[in-house]
Amino acid sequence: MLTKFETKSNRVKGLSFHTKRPWILASLHSGVIQLWDYRMGTLIDRFDEHDGPVRGVHFHKSQPLFVSGGDDYKIKVWNYKLHRCLFTLLGHLDYIRTVQFHHEYPWIVSASDDQTIRIWNWQSRTCISVLTGHNHYVMCASFHPKEDLVVSASLDQTVRVWDIGALRKKTVSPADDILRLSQMNTDLFGGVDAVVKYVLEGHDRGVNWAAFHPTLPLIVSGADDRQVKLWRMNDTKAWEVDTLRGHMNNVSCVMFHAKQDIIVSNSEDKSIRVWDVTKRTGVQTFRREHDRFWILASHPEMNLLAAGHDSGMIVFKLERERPAFAVSGDSLFYAKDRFLRFYEFSTQRDTQVIPIRRPGSTSLNQSPRTLSYSPTENAVLICSDVDGGSYELYVIPKDSIGRGDSVQEAKRGPGGSAIFVARNRFAVLDKSNNQVLVKNLKNEVVKKSGLPIATDAIFYAGTGNLLCRAEDRVVVFDLQQRLVLGELQTPFVKYVVWSSDMESVALLSKHAIIIASKKLVHQCTLHETIRVKSGAWDDNGVFIYTTLNHLKYCLPNGDSGIIRTLDVPIYLTKVSGNTIFCLDRDGKNKAIVIDATEYIFKLSLLKKRYDHVMSMIRNSQLCGQAMIAYLQQKGFPEVALHFVKDERTRFNLALESGNIQIAVASAKEIDEKDQWYRLGVEALRQGNSGIVEYAYQRTKNFERLSFLYLITGNIEKLSKMLKIAEVKNDVMGQFHNALYLGDVRERVKILENAGHLPLAYITASVHGLQDVAERLATELGDNVPSLPEGKVPSLLMPPAPVMCAGDWPLLRVMRGIFEGGLDNMARGAADEEEAADGDWGEELDIVDVDGLQNGNVTAILEDGEVAEENEEGGWDLEDLELPPEADTPRASVSARSSVFVAPTPGMAVSQIWTQRSSLAAEHAAAGNFDTAMRLLNRQLGIRNFALLKSIFLDLHTGSHTYLRAFSSAPVISLAVERGWNESSSPNVRRPPALVTNLSQLGEKIQAGYKATTSGRFTEALRLFLSILHTIPLIVVESRREVDDVKGLIITVKEYVLGLKMELRRRENRDNTVRQQELAAYFTHCNLQMPHLRLALQNAMNVCFKGKNYATAGNFARRLLETNPIVESQAKQARQVLQATERNPTDASELNYDFRNPFVICGATYVPIYRGQKDVSCPYCSSRFVPPQEGQLCSVCDLALVGADASGLLCSPSQIR
Repeated sequence: MLTKFETKSNRVKGLSFHTKRPWILASLHSGVIQLWDYRMGTLIDRFDEHDGPVRGVHFHKSQPLFVSGGDDYKIKVWNYKLHRCLFTLLGHLDYIRTVQFHHEYPWIVSASDDQTIRIWNWQSRTCISVLTGHNHYVMCASFHPKEDLVVSASLDQTVRVWDIGALRKKTVSPADDILRLSQMNTDLFGGVDAVVKYVLEGHDRGVNWAAFHPTLPLIVSGADDRQVKLWRMNDTKAWEVDTLRGHMNNVSCVMFHAKQDIIVSNSEDKSIRVWDVTKRTGVQTFRREHDRFWILASHPEMNLLAAGHDSGMIVFKLERERPAFAVSGDSLFYAKDRFLRFYEFSTQRDTQVIPIRRPGSTSLNQSPRTLSYSPTENAVLICSDVDGGSYELYVIPKDSIGRGDSVQEAKRGPGGSAIFVARNRFAVLDKSNNQVLVKNLKNEVVKKSGLPIATDAIFYAGTGNLLCRAEDRVVVFDLQQRLVLGELQTPFVKYVVWSSDMESVALLSKHAIIIASKKLVHQCTLHETIRVKSGAWDDNGVFIYTTLNHLKYCLPNGDSGIIRTLDVPIYLTKVSGNTIFCLDRDGKNKAIVIDATEYIFKLSLLKKRYDHVMSMIRNSQLCGQAMIAYLQQKGFPEVALHFVKDERTRFNLALESGNIQIAVASAKEIDEKDQWYRLGVEALRQGNSGIVEYAYQRTKNFERLSFLYLITGNIEKLSKMLKIAEVKNDVMGQFHNALYLGDVRERVKILENAGHLPLAYITASVHGLQDVAERLATELGDNVPSLPEGKVPSLLMPPAPVMCAGDWPLLRVMRGIFEGGLDNMARGAADEEEAADGDWGEELDIVDVDGLQNGNVTAILEDGEVAEENEEGGWDLEDLELPPEADTPRASVSARSSVFVAPTPGMAVSQIWTQRSSLAAEHAAAGNFDTAMRLLNRQLGIRNFALLKSIFLDLHTGSHTYLRAFSSAPVISLAVERGWNESSSPNVRRPPALVTNLSQLGEKIQAGYKATTSGRFTEALRLFLSILHTIPLIVVESRREVDDVKGLIITVKEYVLGLKMELRRRENRDNTVRQQELAAYFTHCNLQMPHLRLALQNAMNVCFKGKNYATAGNFARRLLETNPIVESQAKQARQVLQATERNPTDASELNYDFRNPFVICGATYVPIYRGQKDVSCPYCSSRFVPPQEGQLCSVCDLALVGADASGLLCSPSQIR
């Protein structure tokens, strides 16, 4: 039984599946009707109008209606689209047990405790027939799926079959008058619309349920005598065929399965039982702990059942419908109807290969579960759940494909999971011993291998490798070397799909897809709300997968989307170009053609295949809000710009991509204040003062305009602004403009006109306008303000502009690949190739300087340094007002020309340094911090670069010197090279000079030793850590020095670990046991002899005070073995040894065994004894307990514990 969905609720008395949608209605004992989406697992709606339990509910086959009947004697017809009850049918005089729509006519049949069955017309909303004859509660009534019959079951111990043929005739054609007359008679004198055809007697107690077979003349019934009875009928009579015994309590519901020859029944004994109709035996039983079952429902079209019980309901399948298959090259092997079949993708030829015999099984789910194929040996392994999990091995004769008649005996064996791992070897999982048996084609065990995790299934993972699945993880295991090649924590994995090159794997669980590399390095995870069913890789490395109702794609970076909707679930077998091959649930092969444009476009963007992107923009119909939003989100607004016609969207995208020209055009179209304001802000950011001015003029933003003229030095327009302010009578604007112009007389005049005479007087007298000041003084009389004495006033005068500039290149706008790409449709293929190499616009740092008339701008800016200097001030090139004849066409480069052409700059020194070197220090010196960080990450696993920031900056500034030629020219930077002298060749570039060297570290370590000796542990730790943080960026010349550096890392690491433990010990004053442990571990760090003696003396004292005499004695003995030079040390050790030998006991137990060699975990400070698992830091080689893997190393604070790293690279001699 495969449970698909479960609910927790009040007792469920009625259930009904929707024919088309994944919905189920559940009517509850509490009076509520719930509408669930069993695929999504969500409650869609609840209908709450019945008073008391609702025992019956049923969906209409085609209308948006359902009917319900309850203990309030009411039948209600609801419209689920309108979320309300349309009408109520009244007539029954007691509880209503079941209701059902007719599949064709507008009828509802209802059964009631008033001992009648009623048939209603829901269109005319009347009762059209009452079926009387039962003499106890009628527990159920239902229409026959094809004939004019109704079956009913009652507590009077009978099942009755009623013929309603007359009712159908009356409904269909009450045309001629004679019929109408006879109809009136029957209405007056009691009708014969429905007559009892048979009464089936045989049950000893009340019958709870009876149901027709969908196609055969069979009836099944279940009763309080705990029996299920099977009846057969013909035109004249009906008789009992057999009785199925097995339930322990009243049988509450029973039905035939539409797709298989089985009966399903459930009972108050808390079980669901499945019976074989032909053999009349029980096949399987499903039990619940505490819940009695009340109702069963089957899906009209799918292989789904539902059962209602005391605390909710379950939707379930009896058997898996997924066909077992294996893909090999251009062919597919799959199992269907007890045959192995072969399908060729290229020709779409489908043939039968061999019969795979199954003995008549006595339980469900015996069909093949997995299939594995060995192409060289033409052998097939089929696994199923027979006998608790077993496999069968068939070797297909070469000539049998296409005949399918040869019968051969399979080689069998126990094991629910078996796969080929090599040409003629297959692995079988032995769950009980958690091992794999490798067998040959004769079914003989060749080798046994224990598995690294508790495995419940194995999958193929390349020749000789297994993918082992546990509950929460998967592992790739090499059977030859018995090594774990990779491990990944995952939800429970159901299916594994490898890409054709075996480089990537998709792990499919119920609601997630994890994509990983062949070593199980995680790449991305996708979560789905609807169940994931299957998947296959396409030729481009995109994973195509199906859920129950969608075909979807997943790109390598985790972006996903829908390709198309599915009507029925399918299982993908292969993706080839635009064709998807799949198997459906009936085992039929299908080929579906899809539109792959969307995901190929996104993949091209992701892989920076801009030539493909360009051609797709030109040729395909990629459009829509979703695509525009995607391009914006991924940082490609300039691409989105090519799709959009709406001016507002174009404006927003143009601003985002910095395309001022398009933004101006769109702003003109829209012509709203907000757009002009935003355009002004962006143009100012780009330094395009002409457009800033235009935007401010359109919005009449005079304050901003004045300030713009001030900073661009446009005195003439500032004077105009002053006049405008005067005209507008804007006193503040006038004053600001006068201030910007430095026009003191104007300022005094404005202040005087505004009535601020004291301010006007002070302004005039400070600026030396004596005549004006005297005139104002006479006006003020006695109120002349006094100026502060002994202070020199500073004048509010703006500096005079040296030159009046136009645009300034504050922000370099990167020309995207697409700008111009769409304009110059005829660009050469070579250009396109070149563009495709570059990172987005990294090669083409083009500054759009309108006035530049000669040379190739890209060439100027290929040198990073020139690009930097451009930010300093740039080429102030203004448009010249030339006479018309000067507009000559641009001369070709080869033609002799008097125009000066700038020489092509060579390669920047920093670029030469990084091209030649794999040393992180040299990349940092060149200013390429990102590549330096990548190198350190790859070589030493370093992840925390914050601590290295200052060293990076020191290396960069230390390898350059800067010259200032004259005041208005940019600063020139010069590279400082290592080992340069007078005789060096000017054309040969040497590596950069570095500010860090090995001798500095030697001085630092001596200072660290000295601080340790004198007990200044915090300072010593700081010094040792600074050495550890400098070593990754050190460069030495010889191999011997490389060894010195590696030795230095080990030495310093020991001191850092020891000092951190000692400082931790001093914090733990209260915990004496932990104090003793930390002091003991300190003595096992590899220290210099004087420091080791001090550590031993310290540990001896701490343990002696803690009454751990035996341990203290051990430290005293070790101290004396070092022959201490200081007499006081030796004397104290001897005294302690004597005292402890008299009483060699320990008061408290320590996590410390000096006899067993150990290393100390750098994070938790606990011993890791020999033989225990540990992980190490790839840089400082400190050891850690396994849970620390993936954490930052707490010793060096730089690298990730357990990260893969190639090792320290600090000398050119290591590369040669």
